[in-house]
Amino acid sequence: MTSHDVVQEVRKKLGMRRVGHAGTLDPLATGVLIILLGKSTKLFDQFVKFDKAYRATLILGVTTTSADVQGEVLQKQSYEHITRKQIEEAFKNFVGEIDQVPPMVSAVKVGGVKLYQLARKGIEIERQPRKIRIDCLKLEDVSLPHVKFYLECSKGTYVRQLADDVGKMLGCGACISQIERTRVGNFCIEDAVRVEEINESHIRNWQG
Repeated sequence: MTSHDVVQEVRKKLGMRRVGHAGTLDPLATGVLIILLGKSTKLFDQFVKFDKAYRATLILGVTTTSADVQGEVLQKQSYEHITRKQIEEAFKNFVGEIDQVPPMVSAVKVGGVKLYQLARKGIEIERQPRKIRIDCLKLEDVSLPHVKFYLECSKGTYVRQLADDVGKMLGCGACISQIERTRVGNFCIEDAVRVEEINESHIRNWQG
């Protein structure tokens, strides 16, 4: 289910035409998606600037075109020699304010065209790095080739690209297999509502 699919479902359930979301989730991602209703759709800019938190899993030894398991495999490399300590040391290099090059399969616009539209045509162009901030990058579990981690970051951070960059640093490649967004600003997954359960009682006023 895409973020657009969620918007369509909410429109049907609540019988409202003006429905939008604040911050796209990747197709393979689950978790918190803020839905804006009616006049609140005008508040989009306030919501997209919020910091976010994720729990995710990367797979070592596999590099793909989209930096996740849904992309075409570009290369497979040996990962058996990688240790937990090596992964922890690699993670340290990404904490703080860093430059991140957005992946080709993203909605970032270059010359008015979204990168994923070019990627679908097999076109890859040079992308300018963007400043992002990672406040926390914590290793949670290692069961090679799977590495589970927790991330707190600024807006505009691509978890898929982070996995790709970590894989490059370890010399074996990596891609994302699972992402769950656990928080957007003060909106936490514990307070979220499943799409199929949404009704008018879940509408909240926003005091920004």
